[in-house]
Amino acid sequence: MVADTTAVTEAAALADAASPNEGAAATDAAAVTDASGTGTTTFTARDGKGIQITEPAMKQLASLMVQQGSGKVLRVGVRSGGCSGMSYTMDFIDASGIRNDDERYTYEPAEAPSFEVVCDPKSLLYIYGMQLDFSTALIGGGFNFTNPNASQTCGCGSSFAV
Repeated sequence: MVADTTAVTEAAALADAASPNEGAAATDAAAVTDASGTGTTTFTARDGKGIQITEPAMKQLASLMVQQGSGKVLRVGVRSGGCSGMSYTMDFIDASGIRNDDERYTYEPAEAPSFEVVCDPKSLLYIYGMQLDFSTALIGGGFNFTNPNASQTCGCGSSFAV
């Protein structure tokens, strides 16, 4: 997530100034327990698959998608590099950039337009079951990845090894 998320991080900072939509939800919500032992709500795509997105991340993504305008989708994936060997990527792309072999997932926030997340099949092997969260903390804020497939992660949380 080093270079590919710079634009997303900057957009997230701009979005913090705007009011994100309240009450964002998806059709398939499931309560899960996070690492701290507290219950947190995560959302899956319309078909129950895809990455899990926490409520704060869902609100942030819905807000960012509105700012991006129509015809954009969110591409998530991994690439070689980073402190631990692989790093996360996340970027907005034109819908015309969706490849035939990409997996497509539709998320439906309650009070915002639905949006699509795409992932290439190779990346999906590494991030299947991943949870995407968002924090507004001054230190360590932004999008955070929790990946059950990672055998180790770096201190900044943007790279991992399997």
